[in-house]
This record gives sequence, C-alpha cells and structure tokens, in this order.
Amino acid sequence: MNSVKLIFASDFAPIRKFAPLMAAEPDKVYGDLLPLLRSADCRIVNLESPLDPGTGFIVKSGAAFSGAPEHVSSLKVGGFDAAIMANNHTFDCGDAGFFSTRDLLLGNGIAVVGAGRDLAEARRPLPIEAWGEKIMLFAISEGEDMRGATATSPGVRPWEVEVLAEDIARAKRSGAVVIVSAHCGLEYQPYPSFYVYEAFKLWAEAGADIIVGHHPHVPQGMTCFGNTPAYFSLGNFVFYQPVNYYYRKLGYLLEITVERGRVTAHRPIPYRIGDDGLRLLAGAETEEFEMLFAKLSAPLTDADSARQAWHAVLAYNGIAGFRAELEKILDKLRTDPRHGAAMLRNRVRCMQHLTQWSDGMTRIADGTIDDAPAEFVAVVRDFMTREV
Repeated sequence: MNSVKLIFASDFAPIRKFAPLMAAEPDKVYGDLLPLLRSADCRIVNLESPLDPGTGFIVKSGAAFSGAPEHVSSLKVGGFDAAIMANNHTFDCGDAGFFSTRDLLLGNGIAVVGAGRDLAEARRPLPIEAWGEKIMLFAISEGEDMRGATATSPGVRPWEVEVLAEDIARAKRSGAVVIVSAHCGLEYQPYPSFYVYEAFKLWAEAGADIIVGHHPHVPQGMTCFGNTPAYFSLGNFVFYQPVNYYYRKLGYLLEITVERGRVTAHRPIPYRIGDDGLRLLAGAETEEFEMLFAKLSAPLTDADSARQAWHAVLAYNGIAGFRAELEKILDKLRTDPRHGAAMLRNRVRCMQHLTQWSDGMTRIADGTIDDAPAEFVAVVRDFMTREV
C-alpha cells in the first residue's frame, strides 16, 4: 500500500506587495517551494482573505482586506486541493464576498471547509481520499467580529471545543484519519495561549491524529498529546506584512504522511518570506530554525510549563501594555465609534482577547503579573523586537 503525503500551508492572502506579483506571475511568489508543493498527493492552505471585494469591507476590530478573482490562479498553480475558510478574514467583505469566493474556489476545483451558509454547513468536515486512505479534515476558528455561523446565518465554524471533540470521536469510529485545522491564539507571540493548549489536548484525547494551528502570524512549537502531534502555529505563508520583524517573515510548511490508517510521519519545512516571495531555508539557516523550534517546543511538554510560558506572554505585556491597549480603544471610541465598539466587543467576545485580559487582570489583581520564568519572558521579548 502506498503512503499519502499531504502538505499543509498556513496563511495565504494576495494582498499588499504580493497582490500585483501574484496577478502577473502566479507561480513566482512560491520560489523554490513550488516543486515541493507539487510533489505532494494533497495540498491544503488557509485562505486568509476573500478573493472578491463584494460590496466592500465590514466594520471590524482589526484590519480587513481582499484579493481579486484573478488571484485564484496562484492557488491553482500552487496545486492546492483544499482551502481552509475557518479564519477571521473570510468574511472581511461580508456574506457577498464569502459566497463569491467560495463559488470561485469550487469552480476552479478547490474544495472548501470550515465556513458555510449556516452552522451545519460550517461544521461539515472535508473528506480526502488518496491511495485508499480515508482522511477527514475538520476546520475551526474563533469566529472573531461576530462572524461565527449560527443555525440560520452564514459564518465560520465557531469556537465550540466540546462539539468538535464529539465530531472527532465520531469520525474516528468510522475508521477515518482525522486532521484538525484550528485558527486561534494571540497574535505574534512565541507561545500558545493556554486555552489553545487545553483545546488541542481535548481534541487529541477525542482521537485526532494530528492538529495544525495558525493565526499568530509567527511560528510556534509543537508537542505530542499521547500519540497525537499538535503544531500550534505555522507562521505566515503567502502573507506579506510591511514590517521588518524577523519572526513575521519566518514560517514553515507541515508535511504529513499517512499510511495504513494512521499518521506515520510529520515534519516542519521552514522558509523565509521576502519582498519578492518565499524561499526555503538552507544550511546554517536551517540549523538555526531547528534550534529555535526546539526552544519553542520545550515548554509545551506538560501543562504546568505551558501555563508558565503563557504567563510570560502576559508578563511581557505587563500593566503598561494593558493600559496602552485600553487607552487605544477608548480613543477609537471617541474618534471612530463604530470601529472602537468593534474593538471593545472583540475583547470581551473573542477567546484570544478574552483570555488575555481575564488572565492578565487576575495576575495584576493578585500581584503576580511579573512572576514568570525569565527565560520565557526573554523569548517573548525577542519575538516582539528582533528585526530582519
């Protein structure tokens, strides 16, 4: 029996400096990653943008953006078979932008998962069959900016951790290999939010064969919950950010091998993101990434150290960081009430922000905000300040 090789890529958005490049030369953005992508049996990507501006951008907490219909050619030339739509940008151009993008993808032979016209459709997993292997791909997101699907309205699959665990167990009973894609966690941090760690653990215990995280826009480490590998963030992929921060220009593909009904191998394949596209790391760069990845993964081996790593994120932010963010929201409420309201709503409704504020305020009230391992705080500082 042949093994099945899948490649999972994270955030893809034909925006900013990459937009004209991808429209003119759809293959150029991939650089020397392209032969690697084409060598896989199945390629999955998180599509972090609509491909049609629809009727314009919604009012939301963070940035909103869109590609154009011609950018689907870049997904096709990359060989992508499936697009994850469970993320916080799928509905940046409202329902119209979502439906036109979904139809465009399907019309070009690219399957979609993680969002739909209602909750039932958003929950529906994507079946993948190759070389006799039965694989089920589930996709979930935090449903930021009130864009989680309901029984009667479109949206992404919202953050329903226990319901997904039940779905995973049911899929495992059917004999499927289960892959979970999760768009979650606090952006730009080297360590996962602790609620993400707990969710991944629950899904592993429910029977997931491998769990793949994205959204922080920087690479994070991995751990194994029993026999289940869990990668917390692959970093950016084809996603240009006009900053010089080192770790926002670093990401990795995840290569997954499935054989005889189980995941038999998995490995990160790192790359660098430049102004003209992507390139694989080589030589000393690869060695540096391997050391970084080991350092990021080390605190994730048990719940206590993973919690301490999360506390380091809170400690680096500190009282001054929380105060600055609150003042920014209040200022926005004065100058742009709709945007300010969306920002504040997201802080109390979206898990990444809710847990950051709840855990941070608790530690400030307890007088323990600064009580985090110094080596973990140093890693957070490096991620937030190191430039290319």
